[in-house]
Amino acid sequence: MYSDRARLREEVEGPGSFTFFAPSNEAWAALPAEILDALVSNVNIELLNALHYHMVNRRLTSEELKHGSSFSSMYQDSHVHIHHYSNGIVTVNCARLIKPDQHATNGIVHVIDRVITAVSSDMQSIVDVDDDLETLRAAFAAAGLSTLLESPGQYTVFAPTNDAFAKIPRETLNRILGDPVALKDLLNYHILKQLQCAESIVSGTSVETLQGAALEVGCDGDQMTLNGNAIVTKKDQLGTNGVIHYISQLLIPDSAKTLLELAEDSSVSTATRLFVDAGLSSHLTGSEALTMLAPLNDAFKESVTMTPDLRALMKNHLLKQQLSSKALYHGQQLQTLGGLTLRVFVYRNNLCIENACIAAHDRTGRFATMFTLDKVLAPPTGTLMDVLKADERFSQLVGAIQTAGMTELLHQQGALTFFAPTNEAFRALPPAELSQLLRNADQLAAILRLHLGQGLLVSGGVSSHTRLAPLQGDKLELGVRNFTVYVNKVPVADADLMATNGVVHAVNAFIRPLAPKADWEQADGPASATPVDSQRFRNDDLFERVLMSRSSRTMNRRQ
Repeated sequence: MYSDRARLREEVEGPGSFTFFAPSNEAWAALPAEILDALVSNVNIELLNALHYHMVNRRLTSEELKHGSSFSSMYQDSHVHIHHYSNGIVTVNCARLIKPDQHATNGIVHVIDRVITAVSSDMQSIVDVDDDLETLRAAFAAAGLSTLLESPGQYTVFAPTNDAFAKIPRETLNRILGDPVALKDLLNYHILKQLQCAESIVSGTSVETLQGAALEVGCDGDQMTLNGNAIVTKKDQLGTNGVIHYISQLLIPDSAKTLLELAEDSSVSTATRLFVDAGLSSHLTGSEALTMLAPLNDAFKESVTMTPDLRALMKNHLLKQQLSSKALYHGQQLQTLGGLTLRVFVYRNNLCIENACIAAHDRTGRFATMFTLDKVLAPPTGTLMDVLKADERFSQLVGAIQTAGMTELLHQQGALTFFAPTNEAFRALPPAELSQLLRNADQLAAILRLHLGQGLLVSGGVSSHTRLAPLQGDKLELGVRNFTVYVNKVPVADADLMATNGVVHAVNAFIRPLAPKADWEQADGPASATPVDSQRFRNDDLFERVLMSRSSRTMNRRQ
């Protein structure tokens, strides 16, 4: 119909070899009424020019429409811009080819889903003339990025409107606008390195921004989404060097945020509240180089209220320097704002700081970094012996250690893992056998040394078939089942009681040596653990021999 009105029929029915990007009926219907009226009011000029812009004076199949290519149209040689995406979608000026390669005797027709217009302005010019982008225009100028929008390229800009900026708290916005580094990161986070038309998105795709972080670009029905949110209000404003999509929400990258902003609206909201309640807000909003150790909400088993001890503990969840978890190493010591020294343990399956292991990727802010931990930190308060003495569950064990002459061992420097039998474990032994054991210091020491592993292994470092070499005996085999750690098939009742020279794991039963196996796997304990020497330890029946020694001697006397 419009070709007839513009008297284009003779041209497209005549000889030649044309490519016609033909808007569908729905594409014409989607045009705003005022634009369509302007086109048809002067059919000899405007409508004919518009249709000529949809034509190329040569035959082009869809295979020849290469990504990033452009072709001179039949309207003043103005170029049409092609993008052929990896998912097979082809666009011309961001209009999608919905029925390509309709061959004719004098050319080829590609049906497209919208009416396209000539592109003559770069993206900076588009931003300059739109009052809705006044704040963005000023921000680009302040960050020195205006030249980027004028330079050749194929960029995508997600342009926050004035209203999007107005939604940000004034204090936060002023801080970012007044910080050239944060402002540049903020704006670069809105720019993709490649031109991404809205029609090219059929599913969630992670796309890298100029800032370096990725945006999740997707769709929800006919709505384009960013990071899962349908905030795109105007799509596909095409310039000579890219495309602009208007958005109703400012995207703030982690690199422009304070620690407090990193932690808000996340899985560490309980820890965030406690940091604030502990009077540490100035550290979370300032420009100190820090690392926050933020336990997950699930790490707090019940509602927590602030106390002097908790205030001190939260201060020890802030490290004095900005760190990356990728740069941490086994045995590294970290200084907290509270004055404590925390240790780093690197295992095959986990990276831990004291009893807590890192549960998510780092979040790096403007001046500080947040590590997400799976537990609340429990810094050591003394040696292994001190930990046992302070816990009533180990009162019988403390006496046994003293009887065995092992007190000095548990006070001295080192790195040991003690699977410590509780009073319940002692009560489970037959009284006669327990009495015999406690009267023989050498035999008692042999049993207790089987419970002491070489190297410091917290529960987060245990995986399937983890092994530790005990101070006496062949091996300790560990595993995890239903979130419970087992050592030689004995469940750990309470894990990760940290000491300056090791860690205590409470067990409610004595550990017995396992039967020997034909396959000997490599030890899988902490990096500092020494391998098992299978030639040295061949006494898997150690526990049985010790506990049965009395009855054996009695039988011999009777014989």
